[in-house]
Parts: sequence; structure tokens; C-alpha cells
Amino acid sequence: MDTSSPAIFVNGESLQMYVGKKVRSVVQVIKSDGGDMIGKSTDEHQWTIKGLSSAPLMSYVEVIGVAESNQSIYAHSYNQLCQLANGEFKALFL
Repeated sequence: MDTSSPAIFVNGESLQMYVGKKVRSVVQVIKSDGGDMIGKSTDEHQWTIKGLSSAPLMSYVEVIGVAESNQSIYAHSYNQLCQLANGEFKALFL
């Protein structure tokens, strides 16, 4: 784990306080076109996630990147751990 540059966990309400800073959040993918993604935050805010390769629709991903505005994040990386935790590997997370 890289602790030299921590990312702040944010939701839809708090994203605006961290514009220009490294953030992380869990979002539900509602639209993906291969370059940008539209996602829904845990508190139902709709965000644009830029720089994210395609992700399956309706899946949950953890996005790590820089908050560009109160409605967008430029993603550096993402993972599908949330999808694994709710899928066939659910028993591993209990």
C-alpha cells in the first residue's frame, strides 16, 4: 500500500471540498463509452469519471483519481473489488 500520497474517501456531497486533490470513491457504473464513464455515487450524485477504460454497466468500482470539479473525477486507476465481494467470491469477504 502506497501511503506517500493518500486519497481521501468522498461521496457526492463532499467531492466539492476536494477539487484538485487525490480522492477515491465507490461508484456504480450507469454509462460507459470507453473513454469517459457516468457513475452514481453512494449518495446518488451523478458524476463523470474521465480517463477510465470501460467497466461493465451496473457494476460497482472503486475509483482513485483527482477531483476536477464537484461532478467529475479524472481517474488514475480503479478496481472491481466491490464486484468480487458481491459475486461468486462473496464467501471470501464474510
